[in-house]
This record gives sequence, structure tokens and C-alpha cells, in this order.
Amino acid sequence: MNTTPDTGLPPGTTRHRRWNKRLAAQIAALLVGNLMADTVIVAPLLFLPQMLEHFQTDQAAWISSSAVLAGALWAPLLGRSADLRGKRRMLIITLLLGCTGSVLCVMAPNLLVFTLGRLAQGAVIASVFLSATIVRELCEPRIAMPAVGIVTTGTAVLNFGAAFLYENLVAEFGFRVIFVTAAALGAVAAVAVRVVIPDSTTRMPGRLDAGGALLLGAGLTAVLGYISLGPEIGWFGLIPFTLLSAGLITLAYWVRHSRRTADPVIDISNLGRPLLLTLLVIVLATGATQSMDQLLSLIAQVSHEQQLGYGLDAQGMLGLLFGIPAVGVVVGGVLSGWLATRIGPAATLAGATTVGTAGAAGMLTGASWLPAAIACSFLLQCTMGALLTTGFNLAGSLVPADRQAAVSSMVSVVGAVGSVVMTFVGAAVLSSTRTIIDGTAVNSATGVYSYIAIATTTLAIATLLAVGLTRRRLSRFTAADGRRGVSLTSSGG
Repeated sequence: MNTTPDTGLPPGTTRHRRWNKRLAAQIAALLVGNLMADTVIVAPLLFLPQMLEHFQTDQAAWISSSAVLAGALWAPLLGRSADLRGKRRMLIITLLLGCTGSVLCVMAPNLLVFTLGRLAQGAVIASVFLSATIVRELCEPRIAMPAVGIVTTGTAVLNFGAAFLYENLVAEFGFRVIFVTAAALGAVAAVAVRVVIPDSTTRMPGRLDAGGALLLGAGLTAVLGYISLGPEIGWFGLIPFTLLSAGLITLAYWVRHSRRTADPVIDISNLGRPLLLTLLVIVLATGATQSMDQLLSLIAQVSHEQQLGYGLDAQGMLGLLFGIPAVGVVVGGVLSGWLATRIGPAATLAGATTVGTAGAAGMLTGASWLPAAIACSFLLQCTMGALLTTGFNLAGSLVPADRQAAVSSMVSVVGAVGSVVMTFVGAAVLSSTRTIIDGTAVNSATGVYSYIAIATTTLAIATLLAVGLTRRRLSRFTAADGRRGVSLTSSGG
């Protein structure tokens, strides 16, 4: 393959046309960064009681949600900066920010400093979408699509094993060992990325609309914070009302600002219907799929003896219920990347949402039968992996090379929005349909099966929208990728 100015790679560097040792080393470096991201987001949730006890607080939401909410603030800023200043450079900065936040968490003398560290850690959410855009730039489409699946979902299996390791380490050294590990992973990943990933030569002309990025991030953070923290701080008090109002006003001002700015962080007037439709599918499908995790955890240890009309009585079998399906994330991610090179990412997205619809609907039986619950959970986790991979592949195929990072950040943000909103909707359904048994309020069968019906319907709607994407004219679904267009409904090899 001859090197062309359009590859986005340094002179003398060619894009990968086949699997090789150099690509394996690059994927490994990116995986370490994404493993750090998973560590700072997921691992602390496993040891929340220890942290609450250490800081003598009952504000669990601030510890559990602060990094995710900060990610909504960081994502637009880092995504746009990557298109302007280089993807490798911004990935390294992202990893170092997360490393700094981890060190703060290790040294934090009080909850305030700890929370500041968690906010800095939120930046590593960007490592996932930046890794996806880097892979798309390093590889030809035939290799890039499955490689994106490996990079974005490959850490799921590692996380399953790490949970047992952390349990022993925390018991021996305390919860801070998690953040020591995260800092070490961040430092190793930053060095590895610097060594093995070539710097991108693709740059979008213009300047960073830092004000617009901060407006968008702050508005999203405030609105998501209202939804996430509502169960603890209340929905209608002065503080939550102020938080929601500030978020909505800030987002409205951002829309006004972006229309008047020559170079906005996200050009909302130029997104295009296919991209908007893709983002809508992602927000619906991701939200419904992840909300089912909440339901599964709530019904897992409900006994059949309680005669509630549901319950898995999974004591002693939680490893089967949650461990085996976790492999589905990797299976779905890698398989969807491979399929996208043959049937196109749009058709792959429709297939993923179809599988998710079947998995959610199957929980009508799985809510009271453990084997069915395991099978349905596996399908839902496959869907989650496929949505993550195909979302990046499909959205990236709809924009030119110099907008890849910005649009990938949008995929991450809308996925987070969908997850928070649908989880809130599910919780609201359960709380409004609770019943009293032996003086204790418990989730009713009506609430549980209504929850499942809502998730299934949402995924079915997402499927119809995704099918609509596959039926559009091919010429409307091509984007520059070097000198070759990538068809979204057929192989782009």
C-alpha cells in the first residue's frame, strides 16, 4: 500500500492491512488504557461500603457517580481537542489526568479531596472513544472494525478476574489499593501509547471552542447529576431543582452559543440525519440494555419461597449469573466488528438491537427461572458489546477523518445519557408499584414485568430505527477513510 497524505499517519507509516505483531502491540497499549478506565469507574463501586466507612459519610452517590458525571464534562472537550491537536497527544493527556486523579484519591485526607480526585479520574472515559478513533486511523476498514471491538470490549474478561483479585487486595491493604493500581495502569499506558502509537497527522483546522465545550459538559453533568443523585438528595427540593434548572439553562445557552460560533465544539446544524438517527438508536438501545443490569441485580437473590411472582434464588450461583454473561461483552464486540466488514455497520447495529430485544423479552421467563436468566443476560451483554463497537464504527463512518474524535465523544455521551435515564425510569416504575408483604415494602411482580416490557419496547423501537438506517441509499452513507469510502450497508474492505 502506498502512503498518501490522507492516511493521517506520519510519512513512511502505512495502515494495517492484515493482523501483525506491531498492531498487536498497539492494541495491547490501548487495552491497558481502557483497563485503567474500567478500574477507576467500576472497581470502586465494589467496595463502596469501605469508602463510606472510612470517610464517615452516607453520601454514596458522590463517590459512585462523580467520575461518570465528570466524564460527561470531559468528553466533548477532549474529543474536540483530539481532532485539533492530535489523538495520541490527547489520549496521553487523558491517561495522565486519570493518573493524577488516582494519586489524589490515594492521598485524600477527606471526602472533598477524594471527590476532586474522582472528578479528575472522569477524564479517562475519553480513553475508550479515543482508542476507537486511533484504531480506525491505524487500520484499513477490514481490520479496523473488528480491532475496535477488541479495544473497546476486551477488558471485560480481565475485569471479571480482577474483581476476585481486588477483593483479596482490599481485604489486605484497604480500598486505596484500587487507586494505586489505577495510577500504575495509567502511567504504564501513557508510556506504552507514546512508544508504540504513531502520532496522527490529521488535524481539523480551527480553534478549540473551550467555552462551548465547558457549557455542553456542565449542562450534561448537571442534568445527569439530577437524575443520578435524585434518589439520595430528593427530586423536588431546592438543591435538586437548582441543579436541574442550571443544567437545562446551560444546555439552552450552549445551543445558542454553538449557532453563533464559527467553529463550535459540536456543529449541531451539520450533524446530518443519518448521524442523528445513529445517536438516537445508541441512546435508546444502550439505555434499555444497561437498565436490565439493575433489574437483574435486584431480583437475583429473591427467593421463590417469597411467592412474589418472580425471583431467581441465585445465592451461591451469582458467579454463573453475572460472570458467564460478562464474556458476552467481548463476544458481542469482536463479532460485531467482524460482521461490520461483511454486512456493514448499519446492518450490524440492527442485528445487535434485535438480539437485545430478544434478550430483554426473554426475561419475562428469566425473571423466575435461573437458566433462562443466564441465557438472556448473555444475550444482553453481547448486545452491549456490539452497541459499543458498532456505535463507534458506524458514527465514525459518517464523518471525515478530522471529526472522528468529536463524533466518537458524542457516542460515549449519548450512551451515558441513555443509561442514566432508562435506569431512572426503571427505578421509578419499581418504586411506584411496590407492595407490602409482612410489613416490608418489596418490588411487585407488576413492577418487575412492567420494567421488562419497557426495556423490550425501547429496544424494539431502536431496532426499527436501525433497520431504517440500512434501507437508506448507500451514497448517503460514505465517508472519507484515506481515499476509500466505507459503505455502511456493505463491506468496506
